[in-house]
Amino acid sequence: MALAAVPLPFGLRDVKIQKLTDDGTATVGGLIDLPYARTLNFKETEEFEDLRGDDQLVATHGAGPEVEWELESGGLSFEAVAAMVGGLVTTSGVSPNLTKRWRKLVTDQRPYFRATGQSISDSGGDVHGVIYRCKMNDDFEGEMADSSFWLSSGKGKGLGNLIAGPDFGAAYDFLQHETVAAIV
Repeated sequence: MALAAVPLPFGLRDVKIQKLTDDGTATVGGLIDLPYARTLNFKETEEFEDLRGDDQLVATHGAGPEVEWELESGGLSFEAVAAMVGGLVTTSGVSPNLTKRWRKLVTDQRPYFRATGQSISDSGGDVHGVIYRCKMNDDFEGEMADSSFWLSSGKGKGLGNLIAGPDFGAAYDFLQHETVAAIV
């Protein structure tokens, strides 16, 4: 099947995140799955400064794109949440009495991470969206409620990639694949 001229992404098949080092220049560890991802929203924004003179707008110049993103996932993956907002995940005890803990200290900083979402495409193959250097700079939320599943959600900014190579400086990418491809 040939690559479609216009991809038709539908639904959300998968979201994975990957922790980055504090300076955002190198990945640490493998991909972390958001097991029941519901949404991965993005919006490109840019701040502009206008030059006015002689009672007219002469020029406008942008400061470079940023990505505002939001994601929501069902359940609570301790590893994914720790990769997005910081903290440490530990396991103690012996089966059948294991205990997993995600603990966030007041001194823990929110780390950078990469987010990749995957949609199937009705025109064949799939579409991946990659936000290269995310930081959750808004609320992280979850709710325990009667007759409801736990939904985790958060918002933040995406900045340019600092890793040397062909993706250096990229804020985000969309990738269309002729054949469905796993997130890498």
